[in-house]
Amino acid sequence: MPREKVSVREIAEFVGVWLLVYGVRLLPRWLARAIGAAIGAIAFRGLGRLRRVGLRNLELAFPEMTAPKREATLRSEYRNLGLLLAEFCKMPDYTAATASRFIRYEGLENYLKAREKGKGVLVLTGHLGAWELSSFYHSLMGMPMGMVIRRLDNPLVDGLVNRIRCLHGNRVIHKDDFARGLIASMRAGETVGILMDTNMTPPQGVFVPYFGVLACTASGLARIAARTGAAVLPGFLLWEESEKKYVLHFGEELKVVHTGDSEQDALVNTATFTAAIEAYVRRYPEQWLWLHRRWKTRPAGEMGIY
Repeated sequence: MPREKVSVREIAEFVGVWLLVYGVRLLPRWLARAIGAAIGAIAFRGLGRLRRVGLRNLELAFPEMTAPKREATLRSEYRNLGLLLAEFCKMPDYTAATASRFIRYEGLENYLKAREKGKGVLVLTGHLGAWELSSFYHSLMGMPMGMVIRRLDNPLVDGLVNRIRCLHGNRVIHKDDFARGLIASMRAGETVGILMDTNMTPPQGVFVPYFGVLACTASGLARIAARTGAAVLPGFLLWEESEKKYVLHFGEELKVVHTGDSEQDALVNTATFTAAIEAYVRRYPEQWLWLHRRWKTRPAGEMGIY
């Protein structure tokens, strides 16, 4: 349950975040994005520990990539994060008409077909591209969804962020109420997006390959899909430089195996979902969150990676 009391430090953090969000919101979008890109560049130079984590991750995922290319990819990722910050601050002002000037769908028919089955839709996504903007745009277009989100440590900031996320009908399902909330949503035929590309620990996580290296990965989505019969399909909002637009990609529905062995099915399906995420990251490596210690949890007896 969320805490009732907040500290002076948390109040100060909230004020700083509020000033940033509403200060950037007042700017034209082009200027907000330029400032976001500059913040990303400063962060790349200033956050040495995270930069080292990012380069290590790129070394694991793309061993054939040259060191200069890895650095350039990581620099682009920080720029993408800065742009996402700017877009988040501007989101309260976006309408379906204005957002559609710089966002378009690709594969929307895959989503609509999955939704028509009536058993709910689990959108498999991750920290790739403009993940905050993706569900927001979907709600702007009249298709609100649930989002499985970890509570932020500062409850005041958590509330502010969630109010923006949910302006047009989206709702938050906190990870501490994960299973019950998801099952209820699927039984109601709703759509829920799940970020499934972060490091986990057993027993919530199982080890499956990610870029050829075993990664402890949340198996909850696979278990809920098997239990409810919900459709699972990838969904990512990615920047297309050639168009100067974001494209909200919905991939084809992923096959969920049912053999009767629930643990083996969870492992196989989680591996399938993780491979789908990897395929998108390989296409857009400069837009994935490489600074996250994705391979932190190791199988028993294996040395640490970081």
